[in-house]
Amino acid sequence: MPHSTHKIFIATDSNSLYRDLFHASALPGLEETQLASEANIILADPPRIAPHLHQFSALAWLQSTYAGVNALLQPNARQDYLLTNVRDIFGPLIAEYVLGYAIAHYRHLPQYAEQQRRGAWLPMPYRSLQGETLLILGTGNIAVQLAHVANAFGLRVLGVNRTGAMAQPHPFAEVFSLSELPQAIGQCQLLVNTLPSTPQTQNVLNRETLKHAQNILLFNVGRGDALNDDDLLAAIAAHSVQHAYLDVFHYEPLETQHPFWSSPSVTLTPHIAAISSPEQVWQQFCDNYQRFCLGAPLKHLIDFARGY
Repeated sequence: MPHSTHKIFIATDSNSLYRDLFHASALPGLEETQLASEANIILADPPRIAPHLHQFSALAWLQSTYAGVNALLQPNARQDYLLTNVRDIFGPLIAEYVLGYAIAHYRHLPQYAEQQRRGAWLPMPYRSLQGETLLILGTGNIAVQLAHVANAFGLRVLGVNRTGAMAQPHPFAEVFSLSELPQAIGQCQLLVNTLPSTPQTQNVLNRETLKHAQNILLFNVGRGDALNDDDLLAAIAAHSVQHAYLDVFHYEPLETQHPFWSSPSVTLTPHIAAISSPEQVWQQFCDNYQRFCLGAPLKHLIDFARGY
């Protein structure tokens, strides 16, 4: 048990819920403060805390409530503290999003809904997901869980990461390096981006890489800056991309005049593919708090140099 007192600053869109969890859990040696200068621990939504981070002179550890922490990794941002994010809870939700939309597309469910409104009985031929190739950009926890579900549906699953290496066992039929992305894209019918935002992954889906695609379904559930918007529209026009399902964007909310809104080949969702609950985040915080007090390594620690 900790003998010293730690002080936590909470800065989220759900502060009242986190305060209820804080009081209910009664973590030993932890007090809440609303003074930045007193806090050595922060629990925060990255975009909310990033502009104010310089005020926290005693900061030792920041627990993000998001998986994505790129708001805290901007050039010249401070890196003199431990940064952890939330993991291990998004994979099943991402799998539901991707496979749900894929099944709807392959089985023509939107068209049948429209036919029902018109009273039309028009059966359409369809393909099965079985035997199709799914390429996942990223081989982390989310990608692995998605791959397991996709394998159960009979898909062949490929992965892409920075090096092309991955410890066995893993659920991918083959793993490519990021430099081999064009070769991998040429083999797939479905492509899902789960990559974090790093200098190496920005605009990785661009005119040069997408030209190797052959009428694919594209899903972006990772980071908006992995995809070049103009190049996606060009790839749709060239029939390299049949349909794009986009949950993340360069700037959110997406501006109302953006051409994605009016494209019949783009489906937009407002960054809801996988949402964590405060209860799930707090559970991970409590686990890490015990580690922090004992001086043990924290789980889900972000490497500032790598960006994830």
